[in-house]
Amino acid sequence: VQLQASGGGLAQAGGSLRLSCAASGRTFGNYVMGWFRQAPGKERLFVAAIRRSDGNTVYANSVKGRFTISRDNAKNAVHLQMDSLKPEDTAVYVCAAGSVKHMVVSAQYDYWGRGTQVTVSS
Repeated sequence: VQLQASGGGLAQAGGSLRLSCAASGRTFGNYVMGWFRQAPGKERLFVAAIRRSDGNTVYANSVKGRFTISRDNAKNAVHLQMDSLKPEDTAVYVCAAGSVKHMVVSAQYDYWGRGTQVTVSS
C-alpha cells in the first residue's frame, strides 16, 4: 500500500492551498483517510479525517471552519482544501489511512505516506 501526497507549498497568510493524497495497492473499503501535521520540534497532530464509506468527517478545532476534507472514492483519493491559512499552519502534512475507530488517534492508522511541506508566511 502506498499513499502519495501532493499539493504542498508556500502561501501567504489568508491564502489557500489544496493537498491531495492518492492511495494505491489495495481497495480501501470502509477505511478512514486522514491528515496529520508536524511542525519542527513539535509532536504530530491530527488535522482532519474522512470515512470512505459514508463521508463522515472529523476536524481538529484549530482548523475547523477553515479546512475542508473530501474524498474521491473512484480514485482512492482524499483532498484537503486549506483556506484562511495562518502562519501556525506551517508544518509537514502527512496522509494516513486505516481501519480506524477513533479518527483522531494516529496509532490507529495502518498506512502512512511521506509528508508534504506547507509553509505559510505572515
